[in-house]
Formats: sequence, structure tokens, C-alpha cells
Amino acid sequence: MSAPISPTACLAKALSRTGTTAVLTAAALAGSLLAPGMAPPASAAAVAMEALHVAAAKRGSPYQYGATGPYRFDCSGLTLYAFRQAGRRLPRTAAEQYDGTRHIPASSRAPGDLVFFHYGDDVYHVGVYAGDDEIWHAPHTGARVRLEHIWTRSVWYGRVS
Repeated sequence: MSAPISPTACLAKALSRTGTTAVLTAAALAGSLLAPGMAPPASAAAVAMEALHVAAAKRGSPYQYGATGPYRFDCSGLTLYAFRQAGRRLPRTAAEQYDGTRHIPASSRAPGDLVFFHYGDDVYHVGVYAGDDEIWHAPHTGARVRLEHIWTRSVWYGRVS
């Protein structure tokens, strides 16, 4: 039985026989042959930005308690929907989502992170951080999904991995 050929050696051999386009095609195929069915995982930052864009695209959708989209949302329903569309699963409620994220300081927050509003130890609201102290969220009954300035200092931040 012969020793396996390294991907680098395989590409070098292909380069000597074919043009650049064929080599790039071979490299793409080699990745799928080395790990069939495996796509490279999306970075947390890319997922967060996709979730942010999804939440922003829901601007104007009506609030409905317990709704998780695609046309009506409550606060945690919007974040759950946005991250599901970006390829990540979140628990259902704001408090469960807080427990399921990596907690980060305000100084490390980035667009796409989650902003959790709390009273003491109790988390009662969540939105998607948009930058510049603003969030996309589904605020309350009678309101619609909107971009709004963070109105309190009683917030914690979480990052979805």
C-alpha cells in the first residue's frame, strides 16, 4: 500500500500538467474529497453579521407575543429567527439565550452580538446590536421591529458562537 499524497504535492503535480483554472478546481474538489459533506464552518463574525442583516430586513414586522417569524416576532423570536437564518440555533427565551451565549464586556461588543436587558439577575428583553449604541429589536405589543438607541445601562452582551 502506498503512502497518501499530500494535498500540496497533489496541487503541485496538477499545476505542472494544467493551467491555473484547473488547479483551483482541483483544490476545491480536494477539499470536498478530504472531508466529504463538510463545508468550512462560518466564522462567528460572519454569522453575526448575517443575523444582523436578517433582523434589519424584518423592519416594520409587527410584534406578537410568542411569535418567531417569519412575519411577526417577539423580542427573542426575532433573535432566534435571525440566527436560525444565519445557520445557528438559539434557545427560545431571552433568558435562555443569555445563558446560551458567550458573555462579553461592553468594550468587546460588535455588530451582530446580542444585547440583553436585565433587572437585577433577570433578563427580560433581547435585541441584535447594530453598532453606535443601537439595536434591532421587537419592542412590545403594538410596536414593530425597529432600530432603536439602547435606553439603559442595565444591559449585558452575549456572542453567539
